[in-house]
Amino acid sequence: MRAADLMAKSLEKQGVERMFCVPGESYLALLDALHDTEIEVVACRHEGGAGFMAVADAKLTKNPGVLAISRGPGATNASIAIHLAQQDAVPLVVIIGQVAREERGRGSFQEIDYEMMFGGIAKNVVELSHANNLSEVVARAFHDAMSGTPGPVVVSVMEDVLLDEAADLVWPVMHHASPGHDMAQVKEAASLLAKAKRPLIIAGGAMDTEQGRHWLQELALSQVIPVALANRRQEIFDNGLIQYAGHLGFKIPAPH
Repeated sequence: MRAADLMAKSLEKQGVERMFCVPGESYLALLDALHDTEIEVVACRHEGGAGFMAVADAKLTKNPGVLAISRGPGATNASIAIHLAQQDAVPLVVIIGQVAREERGRGSFQEIDYEMMFGGIAKNVVELSHANNLSEVVARAFHDAMSGTPGPVVVSVMEDVLLDEAADLVWPVMHHASPGHDMAQVKEAASLLAKAKRPLIIAGGAMDTEQGRHWLQELALSQVIPVALANRRQEIFDNGLIQYAGHLGFKIPAPH
């Protein structure tokens, strides 16, 4: 099968339901392959908008958002959404069509080194120059996007690689480990809270689950501790409660 068909099957295996994109010639083979899958392809007019849609999709579904863009200006347009995913700890898998292998490293039209470009804001940047490990790279991209602190992972695929022949071997889902807790540390934290004169809870994206929100509110109410929220995380704690102390970061609200 074509490597493009293997990539489409690999995306399905990872549970992808929709992909946001601005169609481009550097990954047309993938778009063609996706036509035969159940994945919804949402074509957008601008890569920045497509990226923000993918980030919003990830926030709502709690699964990695998927963004496909073309090389050069497509990647630069999408960079603002990739940066947002990094700042908000949102899992995002970005597929970028790269120049063909024979043109790589020659300063060809719209060629960019994506490891240098996105290395500071993405959790990982991988460039596919052959189809042998394509499915594994896709699986690892989804794993890396979700493991630890979630964030964006960039997969750059050389245009002609998508047309290569590839073995029909789809890599399985790689489940990420969830952090545990040490009861000794929990008891130590409880002791410190009990002794504190002016305790404050600073909560961020790690609490943005149904269970996390419940635990956060239960702790704040039972111990009468004010809660300050990370920037753009105001929704994880009831802003109407007296324990709500505002949010941190950009434009901190005045005390009231």
